[in-house]
Amino acid sequence: MAHKTQPSFMTRSAVVVLGALFCCLLWGSAFPFIKIGYSTLDIHSSDAFSQILFAGVRFTGAGILTLILGSIGERRVLLPQKTSWKYILVLSLFQTILQYVFFYMGLAHTSGVKSSIIEGVNVFVAILVAALLFRQEKINAGKMLGCLIGFIGLVLVNLVGNSDFHPTFTLSGEGAILLSTVAYAFSSVFMKQFSKKEDPVMLSGSQFILGGLVMVIIGLINGGSLNPAGNTLSIKAVSVLFWLAFVSAGAYSVWSILLKYNTVSRITVFGFMTPVFGVLLSALLLRETSQLAPISLLALLLVSLGIYICQKA
Repeated sequence: MAHKTQPSFMTRSAVVVLGALFCCLLWGSAFPFIKIGYSTLDIHSSDAFSQILFAGVRFTGAGILTLILGSIGERRVLLPQKTSWKYILVLSLFQTILQYVFFYMGLAHTSGVKSSIIEGVNVFVAILVAALLFRQEKINAGKMLGCLIGFIGLVLVNLVGNSDFHPTFTLSGEGAILLSTVAYAFSSVFMKQFSKKEDPVMLSGSQFILGGLVMVIIGLINGGSLNPAGNTLSIKAVSVLFWLAFVSAGAYSVWSILLKYNTVSRITVFGFMTPVFGVLLSALLLRETSQLAPISLLALLLVSLGIYICQKA
């Protein structure tokens, strides 16, 4: 296809729908595949530094793939300049290191279903941070309603499995997942600011590599291992790592291309499907069907509805 016809092609409804759903499917698959990776490599929930090493290897690979895919898509080599590193350092801290250290540690102490729903709240946190702290946009009644509905869903999912309806909330589990959403919110605001001056795909790929290498070093010097049980690294384990790297690189690259040729609201409204895919894939691949109780499904519905209302507003 000629390059000059690409913009009109990328604005077609079928391309937008399929492309955005493809991204959400990839992001949703990360929840169960991380837990599968822990199981395959025999990384226990208490082995925090092996979890950090696991994440570091994933994101280093994701950064390399992002730069390769971005260079192919833009038909030029994407490499950071000297002026780019101050932005890359900030993004790396929030988007990769803080967000995913908390995310990986939290996922080891709670279910994939619950994690995927809590992560869906990152849309609301990002809106509040952008509006109240950075004044990048205004909060209207629709956005506040969406935030309220989403947080009600967050509360409900913590009631699953408790006959006396006392919320199950631990700092090492659900608390860590929530902190990862806060880090994501700040990284989104910073990316919006920095992408006005630098290529967003280059920034993302570079910060993935930097953040991933930092996490690898932290994991290794503290005794982390990708085979703590001393077993040979299996093909399954390598495949899981490659898939998780592709999830970040592939989804972000496609999402960025869609955003390049379409309005932000037209694309981001599909984001509500990420927690939906996360719940369904966790239930299917991890056999967490007990998490699909009526109250859990209601929580998922509320979070998805809240995201949709915010995007419409």
